[in-house]
Amino acid sequence: MTELEKKLTEEVRILREENQLLRQKLDLVIRQMLGKKSERLDPAQLELLLTGLEQLPGKTEASTGPEGLVEAPSKTNKSRGHGRKIRYPEDLPVEEQTLIPEAVKACPEAWRRIGEEVSEQLDYQPGRFLRQRTIRPKYTRIAAPLAPPIIAPLPPRLIEGGFASPGLIASILVSKYCDHLPLYRQEKIFRQRHQVHLPRQTMARWVQTSAHWLAPIYREIQSEIFATGYAQLDETPIDFLEPGHGKTRQGYLWAARRPGGDTLYQWHDNRSHHCLKALVPLDFTGPRQCDGYQAYQTFIRDRQSQHQQDLVSIACWAHVRRRFNDALQAGETPKQSAWILRQIQHLYRIERELRQSRAGPALRQAIRASQSEPHIRRLGTLFKHWQNTNRHLPQSYLGRALAYALRQWSGLTGYLNDGRFEIDNNLVENAIRPTKLGAKNWLFMGSREAGACSAVIYTIIESARNRGLEPYAYLRELLTRLPSMTNRQIKDVTPRAWGKSEERTQKVGA
Repeated sequence: MTELEKKLTEEVRILREENQLLRQKLDLVIRQMLGKKSERLDPAQLELLLTGLEQLPGKTEASTGPEGLVEAPSKTNKSRGHGRKIRYPEDLPVEEQTLIPEAVKACPEAWRRIGEEVSEQLDYQPGRFLRQRTIRPKYTRIAAPLAPPIIAPLPPRLIEGGFASPGLIASILVSKYCDHLPLYRQEKIFRQRHQVHLPRQTMARWVQTSAHWLAPIYREIQSEIFATGYAQLDETPIDFLEPGHGKTRQGYLWAARRPGGDTLYQWHDNRSHHCLKALVPLDFTGPRQCDGYQAYQTFIRDRQSQHQQDLVSIACWAHVRRRFNDALQAGETPKQSAWILRQIQHLYRIERELRQSRAGPALRQAIRASQSEPHIRRLGTLFKHWQNTNRHLPQSYLGRALAYALRQWSGLTGYLNDGRFEIDNNLVENAIRPTKLGAKNWLFMGSREAGACSAVIYTIIESARNRGLEPYAYLRELLTRLPSMTNRQIKDVTPRAWGKSEERTQKVGA
């Protein structure tokens, strides 16, 4: 074979490999756009791919209904496998309506009641406006009619001389940041259904004012999250308007969460590691759990140089799994990809059983050491062997998944060292979902200042929801109390303190 033939043969081989990679990428993009986006693997598909490797374990199902809920009666007992049964609290208010037959109405003394049949419907009455009128009588002393009259002072308000009550502002905040209703839609609803005209500009000023009042609680939540020594971090892009540009720019909402605790949001107009310096306090040296984004690694290196010590960084197994799932979906070496996903599935099965048994940190660490560590050690040995033997192309899906996993390997094994740590970053990623749902409705932040205000309100509402508090009731009471509170009392009204207070009240009532 001549040199020219060898050169052409090598070019053909390279072009074929590139063509195969491009086809795999195109196929994956089409499935992501038009197909199902769930990453859950079909058990039948796994069984087919893993023939001769391992047997699939049986599924475990847990179906426990919420306590204190009543199921609505159904006309048929047959389950079609779709939808969910309607449930509602037992203590819902009841409005009774008694229907008397016309014959009994005409001659009641001729009839004797022998029983009754009761049927129920679940009703709903939409919210209503009312005017909250405060009357302050003036008094003058009878013995001194010429002395100045006295009158009771008005209680402190969020907006001095303002028209909006704490209940109205709380409703606007919950509708926008919890129910994802933009202000222009609320304006339309108020006008068309209640004949009340509240301009969106006015409501925007109320939102800004409420964020100012809630800022001390926001700072207290930030201190509580990073005081525990372990936090999960993530970020998501959200557009915002900037005057003079004529179009939206991309900003970022950064999030920090402590598992089992509160969630903190912070708004920045970029994605650099400098944003993390504002989010994470300077004295925080505990472990951070995050994905493989370079800004986190740069931030950790900067902090290590400042504190002159190694700081723990825990990686996310969910991000590793997604990359191997992409390789499987692209059809690359399906048996190898499926086997790796199977090993990761074993790790998550162990974590699920630990959550169901409510194991403490010490027990979690012990079980992980005995059950999870062998799977991880097996994966690490295989990854290094494949990388050393150049078994997979670096630009293929499986090659990139291997490179990502090996770069993060020290962080991927970090959760084994302490039972407080989680296997992935999903808790903080789930905390970001409400902000993305809202962005689909209100599309972008109105300004940089609006982004900062939204971060404060999202923090209060999502932290209240994490604690099992009803956001509207909590915000209404909070906005009522704040104008007359001191800074020392702020720690008593955080979602954490409020939740504990409600628990004590329920125990005393029981």
